[in-house]
Amino acid sequence: MLFRRKTLTRSLAALGALAVVAGALTGCSSGSSSNTGSADSGNITWWGWTPDTNVAARAITAFEKKYPKIHVTYKKIQDQTFGAALRPALASNDGPDVFNTLVGGSGAAISIYGTDAVNLTPAMVKLRGADWKKGLYAAGIKDFTVDGQLKGAQVGKVAAGMLWINKDLFDKYKLKPPTTLKQWISVCKTFRANGLGCLKEGVDTAGFEVDTLHSIADSIQPGWWTKATDGKVKWTSATGVEMLKDWKALDTDGILDPGALGIQQYPDANNAFLSGKAPMVQMGTWYRQYTEQSDLKAALSAAGVPSSTKLITMVPIPFPSLTSANNKPGLFGDPDYALSVNKKSKHIAAATTFALWLSSTTEGQQIIANNLDEDPVLSSVSADLSQVKLVNPTVQTPYLQASAKQSSNVTQPRLANISAALDQAIEDAASTVLGGQATPQAAASTLQGASGQ
Repeated sequence: MLFRRKTLTRSLAALGALAVVAGALTGCSSGSSSNTGSADSGNITWWGWTPDTNVAARAITAFEKKYPKIHVTYKKIQDQTFGAALRPALASNDGPDVFNTLVGGSGAAISIYGTDAVNLTPAMVKLRGADWKKGLYAAGIKDFTVDGQLKGAQVGKVAAGMLWINKDLFDKYKLKPPTTLKQWISVCKTFRANGLGCLKEGVDTAGFEVDTLHSIADSIQPGWWTKATDGKVKWTSATGVEMLKDWKALDTDGILDPGALGIQQYPDANNAFLSGKAPMVQMGTWYRQYTEQSDLKAALSAAGVPSSTKLITMVPIPFPSLTSANNKPGLFGDPDYALSVNKKSKHIAAATTFALWLSSTTEGQQIIANNLDEDPVLSSVSADLSQVKLVNPTVQTPYLQASAKQSSNVTQPRLANISAALDQAIEDAASTVLGGQATPQAAASTLQGASGQ
């Protein structure tokens, strides 16, 4: 992921102009309040399920150094409850000034909450010029535009379709990362024989099993999943049924740890992996942040793990191929979250200054890149790993570089083409097949019904 800088001088010069004009711009935008406040002063609140608090603090510190009269207070809310907290807050007059939105799925989708957000297009034009889209991730602009208005400023990109392994445990038992189903079963047998689990996954948390099913489908027939979510092939086809059979087999083959239906990905699976109790977990590129020493320590502290706990050497590996066809599942990704500005905010101008600084300037995007939890959306920016204190740089650096290169070339969306109804149906199918309440054939029929095709 070696992006080169193209527009730094212009962007920084334009940023100064933004501070002067943002108030007028947002005041003229559709759906905004007539009282936009000052563009370079004010106390604003930011709500999100991501990033972690310590990661957000680095961005806020850098922003407040540039804009000392704007103070940002970040409130992290668990992703499972974010939508429930956001909806009444936006309906009131006391909601956050800036809030995270998503491109799809059943969470804080821009299609749902865009109506509560200021149109950021005029401010973008002032910041970056008439060709403001140049150099920014095109899919993110498209996905966060509603009825011709930019309702969210994309902050970063994420991809999924990988596994994360505890390299220390693999080395301890002289195991290699599995690339086939046979190897995966063998690796798990060794870990279990030594009193450990293997793949920890929390199916009680919505969304993560969607990524697992997508990887399984790509192992069977590359590209089939995207065609199914686009309605171009039927979920009841042989590949759809086989995908659900293979999902169930992760349990019966001893790969998936017992009790997956009763635990959550956050905090249960996450805490088990980061504390060294689970050898493998399925997470996406956002998990890179925990390769950094202080972020991993903060996550362990939040989990109540003793400070003396050894920091693990975690690295990403490709999802194993599950069929004799030996197809190699790749990554799939989307713009991750965007920053939307609450149209009821009393500080729209200051909130816009913050949202656009973090999302669309070289200075803000370098913070995002070096935090590792997001790939930057500004093509001129890439992570500078020499500035990041990895737990085990000799081992982790080549894995992270390979992962970044792969995630920069994804061609399949992750959630952007999945409606809220289909997202729920996929989660239900995964749960009922794993729990034995539905056969793969019956679950595939349910998915087909939910697809609306």
